[in-house]
Amino acid sequence: MLLQRLEALPVGSFHYKLLVITGLGWLFDAMDTGLIAFVLPVLGKEWGLSAGQMGAIGSIGLVGMAIGAVIAGSIADKFGRKAVFSATVILYSIATGLCAVSWSYESLLIFRFFVGFGLGGELPVAATLMSEYAPTNLRGRFIVLLESFWGVGWIAAACIAYLFIPVYGWHYAFIIGALPAIYVFFIRLHMPESVRYLLSKGKVEEAQKIVDDLEMRLGVKYKGDLKVTTDDTPTEKPKLKDLWSGKYLTRTIMLWIVWFGIVYSYYGIFTWLPAIVYQQGFAFVKTFEYVLLITFAQLPGYFCAAWLVDKLGRKYTLSLFLCMSGVASYFFGQAQSAELIIFWGCVMSFFNLGAWGVVYTYTPELYPTAIRAMGSGWAAGVGRIGGMAAPFVVGMMIEAGRDMHTVFYMFASVFIIIAVAVFALGVETKQKNLENI
Repeated sequence: MLLQRLEALPVGSFHYKLLVITGLGWLFDAMDTGLIAFVLPVLGKEWGLSAGQMGAIGSIGLVGMAIGAVIAGSIADKFGRKAVFSATVILYSIATGLCAVSWSYESLLIFRFFVGFGLGGELPVAATLMSEYAPTNLRGRFIVLLESFWGVGWIAAACIAYLFIPVYGWHYAFIIGALPAIYVFFIRLHMPESVRYLLSKGKVEEAQKIVDDLEMRLGVKYKGDLKVTTDDTPTEKPKLKDLWSGKYLTRTIMLWIVWFGIVYSYYGIFTWLPAIVYQQGFAFVKTFEYVLLITFAQLPGYFCAAWLVDKLGRKYTLSLFLCMSGVASYFFGQAQSAELIIFWGCVMSFFNLGAWGVVYTYTPELYPTAIRAMGSGWAAGVGRIGGMAAPFVVGMMIEAGRDMHTVFYMFASVFIIIAVAVFALGVETKQKNLENI
């Protein structure tokens, strides 16, 4: 069986190369998202924007991400993971470059929408592709490591903001963010299409060639039956209603709750983080330094989650990290000194981004090949609705005179609610074959 041969492949250079290729796309996505967070305080001052308008700039990208996730996830199940991944990277790179020449608040909103569309489409498709190639026993670790590139991208954004914005202005930050378009050419040269996708479309010879090539490159001689069987080529067509039928009903409900809550909290917190620190009375340059320190804490959070996700399991690791994110958010909201802001910010960053890594591992595992990208895309799309609302809600709360304590009490509550949802409704998927969960 072809899928058995794929599952039997040892971890080798191919898997790590695919991790880096998809991970770089993740890094550039995060860099773009981070750049707008660092640019917002500068734009607000230069263009005389209100807190509500700044929130709208953060939210409009999430509108694009929601639509992009749903559309890209659905068409990736029809036209392939690789083509959709490449197209979305090109779209957000071009749109980011156009942000550099924005001449007004309205023009920036339009360009940020298309940036979000490309971003939202790329993330679930990349996670789906990686999950369909990663070995069963290390699948969780690979997907969390893929998500860890997001932390590196945020660090890159903070460095660009720290080094370029004070000297050259915000325009150059967006120009640098447009560079990933070059990266698309490397994607097409080195990224294979998903074997599971090809088989689901009846493209047996192409799938066979990829597996044969991988076995040769990894020095594997498969000893079982080399014939393609009916188990390799599922015939079901992707339908949206499948997400709401049978055992997938509870999974879809759980995922949509979790995605909404984690995206709401993440974008509400991190889009506003530089502005929040700045409003606490710290100098603009100091703000970059503090946020950069907090951002660095994301990396050990990812690595800890990558180790736990295949040991403790997806369900319990995710519940733990979400709960601790809520605790850290509560105390961050009460922090008054620079030391406490940095400490609780680092704890919050550690657990929040670790949880993101597990979410991207868990989501594609809960659906079969025929609806995997669609299910992941819809979950991410629903999450982006939360992301749209969060920056706007925070901006409105600040304009209404609410202090940071109240804002972060809200985020802490959201984290606890979604942690309970995972614990109560989730199923464990570690060490299980993707088609038998």
